[in-house]
Amino acid sequence: MGQQFSRSVLAALVDRWSESRRFIQVLAGPRQVGKTTLAHQALEQIELPSRYASADDVAGRGRDWVIEQWELGRLLAADNRRRGAILVLDEVQKVPGWSETVKRLWDEDGRAGTKLRVALLGSSPLLVGRGLSESLAGRFETIHVAQWDFAEMQTAFGWSLDRYVFFGGYPGAAPLVGDEERWRRYILDSLVETSVSRDILLLTRVDKPSLLRQLFGLACAYSGQVLSYTKMLGQLADAGNTTTLAHYLELLRGAGLVAGLPKFSGSEVRRRGSSPKLLALDTGLVSAIGGRSFSDVRADGTAWGRLVETAVGAHLVRAGLDVSWWRDGNREVDYVVRRSERVTAIEVKSGVARTGLPGMAALADRFAVDRRLLVGSEGIELDEFLASPAARFLA
Repeated sequence: MGQQFSRSVLAALVDRWSESRRFIQVLAGPRQVGKTTLAHQALEQIELPSRYASADDVAGRGRDWVIEQWELGRLLAADNRRRGAILVLDEVQKVPGWSETVKRLWDEDGRAGTKLRVALLGSSPLLVGRGLSESLAGRFETIHVAQWDFAEMQTAFGWSLDRYVFFGGYPGAAPLVGDEERWRRYILDSLVETSVSRDILLLTRVDKPSLLRQLFGLACAYSGQVLSYTKMLGQLADAGNTTTLAHYLELLRGAGLVAGLPKFSGSEVRRRGSSPKLLALDTGLVSAIGGRSFSDVRADGTAWGRLVETAVGAHLVRAGLDVSWWRDGNREVDYVVRRSERVTAIEVKSGVARTGLPGMAALADRFAVDRRLLVGSEGIELDEFLASPAARFLA
């Protein structure tokens, strides 16, 4: 991938590496969004000796690999005593016991005054996050790298809004969109299946792999729609229960694939027990699973509208925001975002024939709503919303 990342993400990493050794930098995000490319581009911009190594190349090796790479980084730092060096470890979550080893080595360098800056890259935020919280609390900063937004895809590939809504924000798949079947196979085989088999099944206990894969397909097929766990179970071939489905949705969300958004409520207990609003975290996943052509979907107002709603919801979730949905009777709100104690209600004008009535006024009667947003026709233009940081529009 030769394309350039957004200046803000790239600049953030360069700035942090330019500082004195303070924290481990963690680049976490789903597969095929360019974390490795980002790290290499940042290394090119900073005048420090560096070492890059990937655990993808050392299958079956344990924490000794981390120690070996760290020692090589220490040698570079010793040769450049005044400013130090940078060590980048990619796919680090694949090394058993990596977090405890990194903690020990990092603390040793702190006591010795070794000027070795360290960056860890990982394809599964859920698994990387678990290791960080267990062993490295207070020692790291996270830079979240998600699927690309519309502005990035437009700048890198000249994409139109319609192309972005259909094909999504995976930069590695962008050169393939001229052959839709080839693009679809790449998304499903090289991206989805690799994420499921390597980032979830290989590293996490999953008793029903077939059920997890079916749930992913169901979430894409019903993206943007509320579906009770009972109805999900009725459509899935493998037997399961609501607790299993909720857990599998969390695993899929951790891999950056799909999420189950809770219903907005003043009670956290009621939120956890609500039916989820299924949401693919990139519209390209919906298009690949659906199997329909771009021209066919674009001509279908309902299908296109659901893609638009998915694009808006995914843009909010990928920004790390607390996103939910709300309904009371036949009045509904597409997305509700809580930021600190402030609440923003969002309705998407997507062209979908609504099953209920707009519910912003009803929501405001029940809860304190600080801002109401309309995205689409008669509101914030869709291209402006998808090309801007989501937080720009929130209360």
